[in-house]
Amino acid sequence: MAFWRSIVFSALLLLLLLLIHDVHCFYLPGVAPQDFQKGDLLQVKVNKLTSVKTQLPYTYYSLPYCSPAKIQDSAENLGEVLRGDRIENSLYAFKMREPQLCNVVCNRKLDAKAAKEFKEKINDEYRVNMILDNLPLVVPIKRNDMDSTVYQLGFHVGLKGQYSGSKEEKFFIHNHLAFTVKYHKDLQTESARIVGFEVKPFSVKHEYEGKWDEKTRLTTCDPHAKHTVVNSNTPQEVEENQEVIFTYDVEFQESDVKWASRWDAYLLMNDDQIHWFSIVNSLMIVLFLSGMVAMIMLRTLYRDISKYNELETQEEAQEETGWKLVHGDVFRPPQNSDLLCVYVGTGVQFFGMILVTMIFAMLGFLSPSNRGGLMTAMLLLWVFMGIFAGYASTRLYKMFKGSEWKKIALRTAILFPASVSAIFAVLNTLIWGQKSSGAVPFGTMFALIFLWFGISVPLVFVGSYVGFRKPAIENPVKTNKIPRQIPEQAWYMNSAFSVLIGGILPFGAVFIELFFILTSIWLNQFYYIFGFLFLVFIILIITCAEITIVLCYFQLCSEDYLWWWRSYLTSGSSALYLFLYATFYFFTKLEITKLVSAILYFGYMLIASYSFFVVTGTIGFYACFWFTRLIYSSVKID
Repeated sequence: MAFWRSIVFSALLLLLLLLIHDVHCFYLPGVAPQDFQKGDLLQVKVNKLTSVKTQLPYTYYSLPYCSPAKIQDSAENLGEVLRGDRIENSLYAFKMREPQLCNVVCNRKLDAKAAKEFKEKINDEYRVNMILDNLPLVVPIKRNDMDSTVYQLGFHVGLKGQYSGSKEEKFFIHNHLAFTVKYHKDLQTESARIVGFEVKPFSVKHEYEGKWDEKTRLTTCDPHAKHTVVNSNTPQEVEENQEVIFTYDVEFQESDVKWASRWDAYLLMNDDQIHWFSIVNSLMIVLFLSGMVAMIMLRTLYRDISKYNELETQEEAQEETGWKLVHGDVFRPPQNSDLLCVYVGTGVQFFGMILVTMIFAMLGFLSPSNRGGLMTAMLLLWVFMGIFAGYASTRLYKMFKGSEWKKIALRTAILFPASVSAIFAVLNTLIWGQKSSGAVPFGTMFALIFLWFGISVPLVFVGSYVGFRKPAIENPVKTNKIPRQIPEQAWYMNSAFSVLIGGILPFGAVFIELFFILTSIWLNQFYYIFGFLFLVFIILIITCAEITIVLCYFQLCSEDYLWWWRSYLTSGSSALYLFLYATFYFFTKLEITKLVSAILYFGYMLIASYSFFVVTGTIGFYACFWFTRLIYSSVKID
């Protein structure tokens, strides 16, 4: 029930944000500040185990860690479930501003199965993720090259190593956690807010005297004897029949960081210069293309139009060459025009989703503190943008003299989601086989199907109905009944060659920023520079539009009027380069060794590339559509 409530709440929240204009201030539920008095209970929650080597998340209690009598799941939103987050209660509990030393969580004797599971997770470099007051647990690491600290999300389950004088590799578990809770104190009320949650993990073979019971004191960690854990010189080995005692310390540090700025340390970017370099690099491409477009529009086209309009005799008209010659065929409906309408409509849906998502993100609605918020917002926006998909596809369909608008509406609503769902179903089956928490549960599957067929499909039909009732788009010139023969083209005007060339510059405008996006997705890092991303997105739109217009002009000048599909594929081919770059990134930056993990990576990147193709292709198509209508409406046609 909690899961369904989160879906309904997210949908209502999105509608509220879209409808309400006169809002002075509000906060998002779950990310409001919480004040703690001295002695208040602080309950640590545990999240999934993650690894950059396998990309398969697991629940915390999939390993035989100390667990409470009753494990309770926190209510997760749609985005959290799809990310594989499984937030549960734990035995780690603090009291606000009351330091604790050598607290024993539990005593575990490892059997063969438990030892094997810990060894597998240590070998795959899994990290444990915890949460306190909605802040993720981080391990602070001092950078040698500069006087700064970077934070890694979660701590490693353990590590591999050898005893001195031995070559045999052993596995050691991090069983002692030294927590640091940073707080900002209100001088007037004496209450405090949590602004940091850090840990230093240690591997310690704890010892004690006599038989183990609840009151047993450890000799290796005893605050009364002032003997605390400060290193891992006597580590706890992971082997069958080994006794592992889990302990923790917690200290509280007052901080000058205010609650509103507590995420700044997590989101601190030390590579702003690279992002600015990315923007400058992209702007240079845009300036180059803008110069070419300006030259075509202002000089060449102006000269062409003036010349065509000054032709007085029939003999001169017959001698004319260039793009005016194909005026009787340039708006002839292309082959597979129905499919083109569907893809254009889907591209409009994607474009709207990306644009609104970025605006929300820049306004701070989709901050990392709202876990899963970004993915939830994207899914809901995709669903609601179905109305624009139906409208765009049917308007184009009616221009092609189509009459069966319901057929186009259905194909627009089904084609792209069905193909993505097929890939997703295969990947989800593989994840199920690995017993990973990343597998989408049946309840969530049903929710996604409901969003698709219950909301998105009807909205596509509504948009299609509205679009079809509008008057058809009139072409600026009439189309001849008999198609004109296209002359033989030069090798560099070959459709495959020009399409492949056309995708290079749009990809070149975004590939640097793409590196950071891939790093945040596959290396479990935060990405929160939506200002940069929005600039890059604007540059991508301009680049796609301009390269398509330039190549479309050259195509028409060579008397080839089959521009409809080529305009879509020209900028859409940048998706091919995106997938090739993702392949390069896989082999150079990632350490994935498992076959299932590799299939997951390439499966998800295939979906991302397909989506990128649809968006960029639609941008290029509309740019070329506007360009051709503009130039042919500017000349006199007898």
